[in-house]
Amino acid sequence: MPDLPQDHAAAAGSTAPLPPAAEHVAAGYRELTTGAGLVDGSASGKLALTGAEARTFLTGQVTADVEALASGAGTYAALLTPKGKIVADLRILHVGPSDEDVELLLLCERSGLQALFDHLRRHLVGYDVELHKRTLQLGLLSLVGPRADAVAGATAAGLGHEEHASVAAEVDGTPVRLVRTAAGVDVLPAGDDVDAVRALLVARGAAPVDDDVAEVLRVEAGRPRLHHEMDDSVMPAEAGIVERAVSFTKGCYVGQETVARLHWRGRPNRHLRGLQLDRAVPVGTVIVQDGRELGRVTTSVDSPAYGPIALALVRREVEPDSTVVLRPGEGGPTSARVVALPFRHGGAGSTA
Repeated sequence: MPDLPQDHAAAAGSTAPLPPAAEHVAAGYRELTTGAGLVDGSASGKLALTGAEARTFLTGQVTADVEALASGAGTYAALLTPKGKIVADLRILHVGPSDEDVELLLLCERSGLQALFDHLRRHLVGYDVELHKRTLQLGLLSLVGPRADAVAGATAAGLGHEEHASVAAEVDGTPVRLVRTAAGVDVLPAGDDVDAVRALLVARGAAPVDDDVAEVLRVEAGRPRLHHEMDDSVMPAEAGIVERAVSFTKGCYVGQETVARLHWRGRPNRHLRGLQLDRAVPVGTVIVQDGRELGRVTTSVDSPAYGPIALALVRREVEPDSTVVLRPGEGGPTSARVVALPFRHGGAGSTA
C-alpha cells in the first residue's frame, strides 16, 4: 500500500457526512489509491502503423526515438507544429511479434486523434508504411492502484515494470494486451470483448471508477493533458514533458530545431505548476501577482487528500511556495500557494 497523505476532511477535523458528490469522489479515490480502480478509456484514440519502415517513419515525425523500440517496448512522445508547439501527445507501443515484424500501436487522447491521423497520412507517402484506424477495434480499460497487477495478472503474464512495456496475455481465456502505466496496468481487449473483460476484471476485485475521479490523481501527479495544459500554444518544456517525451540524440523531426534551441540555450517563458487553493475555482480563472496577469487555471479538482487544488501554466518568475491571487469570473478574488509538482512529493499536504 502506498504512503498516502492524510485524508483532507479528517485532517480538518470534520465529522459531518460528505455530500453525495464528494462521497462519490472519495469512494472512487480510495479504490484508486488503496485497491484497483477500473477506468474505462475505450473511447480514447487508437491508431496502428505497420510495415518495414514504420519505426523510421514515426521517428521523423514525433519527439521520441521510435527507431530504438524493440518488440514489447514503448515510449511517450509528442507531435509538434513546425514551431515546436504541441499538436498531440501519444503512447507508442511496439506490439509486433518480433523486432523485424513491426506493428506500432499509437494511443492518444480522442481530442488529438484526428490531427494525429491527418498528419501521419499526409507524410507517409514514399514510405513502406500502412496506417490503420484502431479506435473502435480495441478497448482500453485502465486499472489504477496498488492491486492493479494482481487483478490484471501482470506477473503471470510477464509484464515488465518499465512504463509503456506491453505483453500479449489473457483474462480468463479472453485475449488482451497488458500495458504498464505509471499508475498501474492498462488492459486492451478487442472492441467486441470490452464488456466481457470489464466484468471479468470486476469479478477479480476491480471497482469501476469514473473519469472525474481519475482526474484528481492526474492533477496530484502533475501530468498535463491535451487541451487542458497542452495545445498548439504550448511547448514541451512549458508543459514539463521534455524528460518523458523528447530525445535529443536522434535525428530530425517536426519542430525539432525550436525544441533543441530552447533546451540548450534558453528557458521556457512558462512552467506547469500546482496550486493549493483557498477555495475551488473554475478552469480559466486568471492568476495575478502585484496586479499583473501571470497565467490561468487549466484544471481544477477537489482532492480528498489535499482539498481544492489545480494545475496552471504560470510565468517562470513565479516560484514554488509563493502566493498568488486568483480572480474567478464570479465571486471575489481568492489566493493560492504555488506548488512544485507532483503534489505527492514535496507539494501541498505531502507526508514525504
